[in-house]
Order: sequence, then structure tokens, then C-alpha cells
Amino acid sequence: MPEIINIAGKKVHIGEIEEIHLKIARLPTYTTINLPVHVYRGKKDGPVLLLTGGLHGDELNGIEIIRRMINNGSIIPDCGTVIAMPLVNAYGFLQNVRGVPDGKDINRSFPGSKNGSLAKLIAHTLMHQIIPLIDYGIDFHTGGASRSNYPQIRCAFTVPENIVLARGFAPPMILNSPLIEHSFRKAAYRKDKHILVYEAGESLRFSEHAIQEGINGTLRLMKYLSMIEEAPLPNEETVIYLKSDWLRAKYAGMFSSYVELGQEIKHKEKIGHIAEPFGHEEFEIFASRNARVIGVNNAPVVHKGDALIHYAYEIKK
Repeated sequence: MPEIINIAGKKVHIGEIEEIHLKIARLPTYTTINLPVHVYRGKKDGPVLLLTGGLHGDELNGIEIIRRMINNGSIIPDCGTVIAMPLVNAYGFLQNVRGVPDGKDINRSFPGSKNGSLAKLIAHTLMHQIIPLIDYGIDFHTGGASRSNYPQIRCAFTVPENIVLARGFAPPMILNSPLIEHSFRKAAYRKDKHILVYEAGESLRFSEHAIQEGINGTLRLMKYLSMIEEAPLPNEETVIYLKSDWLRAKYAGMFSSYVELGQEIKHKEKIGHIAEPFGHEEFEIFASRNARVIGVNNAPVVHKGDALIHYAYEIKK
């Protein structure tokens, strides 16, 4: 752990707590948009852990996870440093949308550019001001477009340290998720920084289960990294899945699911139906394999090919 952490010219010493505002850009009204960065430094040596929420502006559970940890003081480590950014995408947050005003997705804009689009500018700021300082990170996300996720950690199993860190978080499930080009996770990995993605809940909607699992898992990871001494025990045993897939609509109509997040389903089990709106036809949906439900589309109206139910299978022994 460095003696001094320097962010945008602000020096934070061991044992100090600071809130730093990174200047990003301005709205057309000339209102300045800053990126708040909270720095919590323990009194003893240890790793630097980054917590980021709201990379997608409509994904609120991660923002609330970090906010609550700041509010109750549990984010403060005994050893090492926590850098917390509860709301990365203020633009999307203000408009209740995933991306920024130009429609770009920040999480597909890394490593960014200081002369590029707004999304690339934010990505560039993260990569140059924050990533060089950290050892590990948790990037908090939710399902998008009316899709809700069961609490899970996603990481690339090709990187052994990722699985070790994910086990330290001890979520209900760990899912193999390859590194995606131009994502925050892959850009950080290229700098030898390991970031886990926590997925839980639905965009624009609080889920108390998702929030509490995120808080407890973060504390467990901090304990695993010897940053704190105590953390909540897991409510269920962690299961590691090698594969996942989406069951997609074969018909357009109104979708009703018969399953719940986290539920085990059996091959050929009836798990929902799609009905046309005039009362004449109803198409039953059956599970294509033995699996566990990790995501559900909550939008009633679907088109052919839309994702309906996300399931995980092939347990890693």
C-alpha cells in the first residue's frame, strides 16, 4: 500500500478519509458534472480495493450498496484502502438511462480517450486516475431492460485469481464470464488489475435481497483480503457454474413466467407461457435442460427472439 495516494492532485495519507471530485465535463447549460471519489485509508498496510456503482446510469442497486456502506461506516478498512465511486455515470442517472447523452455505453468504451466521446472521456478518466492505484475491484451491476438477475459474481475462469477472489466474496453463485473487448473489466485486466462484476436485481428498481447480498459479499471479500476482521457469513453455499444461456421466445405475445430467480428447473419442466393478446392461442414454454434460473425477463410483452429466462448449468466441482 502506498504511503500517499494522489488523485487529481489531492494527496491522501494513511489513516485519512477524503472525498475528491474529478472534473469530467459540463452540461449544455454549463452545469459542471464532477465524478465523486471517496477514499478510505486504514491505519495499517494492505491492498487497495475499488468499488464502482452506476457505470450504467439506470442500475441503482450498486449505487445503494456503496451508499449504505459509506453511511454506516462499514466501508472503512482497518488495513489497506477502499476507493469508492458510488455513481460513475451521473449523466445516465439523471435521465434514468443506461448510457450517456450521445447513446454510448461507458462499459464498451474502454480504455477511452481524453479527446473522444463523453463515454470515452469517462473511461479514460477511470483508467488514468483510478486504475493505476488499485489492486482489486468490484463493479456493481443489475440486469437491464426489465431483466432481473439473481445475486451472482461474474468473472473469467481463465484467470485463476478471479475465482479465488470470487470465492472470497462468497455469493450464491459464481458464473464464468469471458472478458469482453472494450469493457472496464478487460481494460483493467490488461493493467494487471482484477475486477469482479456483481450482478443482482433489475434496472430502475431496488431489490433488498440484491443490495444486502452485495454489502455482505463486499465485507466478506474485505475480510478475505485481511482489510477487516469480521464479516457476515453466507446465507447459502456458493455454486460455481461453467456455462449459461438464455431461453428465447419462439413466438411474440405476452410472457408469463412460472419460475423464480434462483430456482432449480428440470428438463422439459413447464416454466412459462406466451399468449397472444386476443385470447385465441397460448404457447407453453419448457425447460431445455436441468439448470438453475439466474435471470428473468419481467417485461410482459415480448417479440420472437427476445430473451426470456437466463439459466446456468454444468457445476464446477
